[in-house]
Amino acid sequence: MTLAALTILGPLAAAVLILVLRRLAPALALLGTGVALFGALSTLARVAGGARYSATLPGLPDLPLRLVVEPLTAVLALFVSVVSFFVMVYAVGYTAEEGDKVRFFAGMAFFAAAMQTLVIAGDWVLLLAAWEVIGFLSFLLIGFYYERPGVGEAATRAFLYTRTADLGLYVAIFILIAGAGTSEISRTLDLGGQAAVAAGLLLLLAAAGKSAQTPLQGWLQSAMAGPTPVSALLHSATLVAAGAILLIRTSPLLPPTVLLVVGILGGVTALVSGLIAVAEGDLKRLLAASTSSQYGFMLLAVGAGSPIVATVHLIAHAAMKSSLFLGAGVFQHARGSTAFDDLRGVGRERRWTFAGFALAGLALAGVPPLAGFWSKDAILAATFESPHAWLLAPLALVGMLLTAVYVGRALGLLWRGEGEAGEPVAGAGWMGAGLAALAALAGTLGLAVGPLAGLLGEDVQENLLIAGLGIVLALAGLPLGWFVPAGRLLGPLRGAAERGFRFGGGFDGLVARPAMAAARALDALDRGIHAVVIDVGRASLAVAEATRVADERGIDGLIRALVRGTRTLGGLARTLQSGLVHKELLLAAVGGALVLAFLTIGAVGL
Repeated sequence: MTLAALTILGPLAAAVLILVLRRLAPALALLGTGVALFGALSTLARVAGGARYSATLPGLPDLPLRLVVEPLTAVLALFVSVVSFFVMVYAVGYTAEEGDKVRFFAGMAFFAAAMQTLVIAGDWVLLLAAWEVIGFLSFLLIGFYYERPGVGEAATRAFLYTRTADLGLYVAIFILIAGAGTSEISRTLDLGGQAAVAAGLLLLLAAAGKSAQTPLQGWLQSAMAGPTPVSALLHSATLVAAGAILLIRTSPLLPPTVLLVVGILGGVTALVSGLIAVAEGDLKRLLAASTSSQYGFMLLAVGAGSPIVATVHLIAHAAMKSSLFLGAGVFQHARGSTAFDDLRGVGRERRWTFAGFALAGLALAGVPPLAGFWSKDAILAATFESPHAWLLAPLALVGMLLTAVYVGRALGLLWRGEGEAGEPVAGAGWMGAGLAALAALAGTLGLAVGPLAGLLGEDVQENLLIAGLGIVLALAGLPLGWFVPAGRLLGPLRGAAERGFRFGGGFDGLVARPAMAAARALDALDRGIHAVVIDVGRASLAVAEATRVADERGIDGLIRALVRGTRTLGGLARTLQSGLVHKELLLAAVGGALVLAFLTIGAVGL
């Protein structure tokens, strides 16, 4: 278990050292993710040999924290480690002329540690803590360039969208723990009945928010305001992957009705986000829409009853999408923009980068023998084998055609046309090394599908006819995207696709803006109540001050005057006590005379 713990402790220690030392941030980040990669490789080798690990840590009363290393979590930990390490290699070059490296690399390292914790968490409390941490860190990293216009708004939108959906995870965990009497994930998956249906739908809500599924996909394109390494890590192996991982790990819990809903949502997202990607005029935003679409395929596989196939595509997609984003970052550094109008011809100008980008793109489109062909072929076969093939398979087919179309369109726009000569790219060596490694994985991971499925204990469906159909879709979609303009491809759907299919303002208009308006109204009400309370407090203080003055100058003054008078009279009376007999007799005679006089006057009056 010590080696598995390195996947968390390596990047976590790097983040702490970067913040404490305030120097050597790139080197420490590389070292931390390198240690995590070593730990993940060693752990997977042992798990492949039959080993299983678990650890119990102190937590809440009767709810200890658990770490579990089994085939699925070991594979997921390795893919997070690989992508994190090579994205960090790329980031060394990307930030060569950037400032505030401490904040950037500390955030990236902490992000990797939090994701590893989520992957090998064996109980819901620890998983929820990691889930929240990656959400918070994504807000910080998307908003890294906070001084630029619109960046803070994009980070806030991402945080608001995902936090809204996170409510589903909270309620689902409450249902699962209450029903099973334990927070151990593996034991809560045995829950059945209506509790399983409710928990499954709530988990789907949480996953849809994190993995940007329809209708919550809009935040992901806005998140492109962050640095390119953040986008590459966020879209491939961390934040967005968390939703798919959640459903893959909990798939044994999901009843058939919930699986159908999962599959339909994934298929609709693959279709809708694919159309959005075809309509996009910005490279990074196209890739963001593509991410939503590809995670839709993963949900489609889970809904078809094949979580192993979803895992295979998750891993293949991590290599493909990270490569595409890293290539986009080089193009952005060269031209100072990611708009297609500014990137025309950049592929011919930077041929090696374009080669890596094209390799990953063709893999994503499903061209054999690249990684995406094997994973998408398995997804297509799973949908045809599903009891709901009539519904899920058409969504998968159209989604795969759209994937090839937008990949072909991106490649065509980057290669054709003439643009202004690009600027030299600082740190190109580091950036090229990270891109090359991940692009190589995008090309070769198909070889690992069989061994990976065997390790996970399930066969991946294969069907030559369906595989041929997938090839036809790829070979038809690529030239369509390359040669046919988006307007002609989309026809009357173009306007809606360019707006992200937001009707009534979309989630922003229907939920986010009303929520913010309600928050502002409540804030104004709170401020009004606060002002009234302050005014009442001030009036009370004034009354108290007047009371204090009256007390000090009135009652206290009167008492002091009485005391002084009494003391004066006492002093005068004391002078009469001289001790001389003749004076005492005189005073007695005078007193007696006065008493006699008063009595006489009284008698006369009567």
